[in-house]
Amino acid sequence: MHTNVDYFIHERAMCESPHIGKGTRVWAFAHVLPEARIGADCNVCDNVFIENDVRVGDRVTIKCGVQLWDGVTLEDDVFVGPNATFTNDIFPRSKKFPEKFARTIIRRGASVGANATILPGITVEQGAMIGAGAVVTRSVPPNAIVVGNPAKIVGYVDAKPVPAGDTAPAGALGAGLNVSATDVRGVTLHKMKEAADIRGSLSVGEFDRDIPFVPARYFLVYGVPTAETRGEHAHHECHQFLVAIKGSVHVVAFDGRKREEFVLNAATTGLYLPPMTWGIQYKYSSDAVLLVFASHHYDNADYIRSYDEYVELISHRYA
Repeated sequence: MHTNVDYFIHERAMCESPHIGKGTRVWAFAHVLPEARIGADCNVCDNVFIENDVRVGDRVTIKCGVQLWDGVTLEDDVFVGPNATFTNDIFPRSKKFPEKFARTIIRRGASVGANATILPGITVEQGAMIGAGAVVTRSVPPNAIVVGNPAKIVGYVDAKPVPAGDTAPAGALGAGLNVSATDVRGVTLHKMKEAADIRGSLSVGEFDRDIPFVPARYFLVYGVPTAETRGEHAHHECHQFLVAIKGSVHVVAFDGRKREEFVLNAATTGLYLPPMTWGIQYKYSSDAVLLVFASHHYDNADYIRSYDEYVELISHRYA
């Protein structure tokens, strides 16, 4: 074994790159090509191969048996499990090479499980978790948990689940109001009035009373394939109120600190999302119809579609 003043290379590793960050360790039988760049405090385990056009950030862990081909970027604090497979050519042919390999990006803090396969040109957004053995064919949203072949979203990291029908947790906002606080700042669950008899059922809510604003528009979401995710944005000023009038929908709300997941599965349950709440809807049942009331007319400028931008904006509110 031999060491540099800044990093460690095992004597049975072949590290041809001079671009190795301070505190990084490269272990036995790893091979790093000359133009690869590896950041500080990384751990490159046995039998890892890293090609030239590869960028690895700081504090990255790459477990045994991983190959990083041209076009792969791992940002800071990424974890790659044993034998995870990255691809960079969607139509590979022997001795035929594309002009440029597709760029695959694993964003900061994301984890790729053992034996997962990542197709080329995909971005796994920050904080996401790829389950062991998953085959990832499409880009993955921030903090999503995906499993299976093809990989599908099954949850979100640190999203505290609120059981279906649980509309009266601790912190109810006043006796008889049927409005319950949640852990997500400003987000509330509402139990709507219901009248049911032999003729059928009726659910009713009054704007500016049961629903905390007067809407300027509404929209319906339906016919959503179960694998699809909607939302993935916040609003600067617009308030929203969601009711699953048929079927069921899972809604994740995030305020920059707390994240909760709600199951809307009754026409008598509403979820209020104030401005500057990052909202996601997924796990639509095949018959789901989601009714959304909005306080403002449609304005594309009111949307915050970049998670990075949202995190930056919301951080100032907590500063």
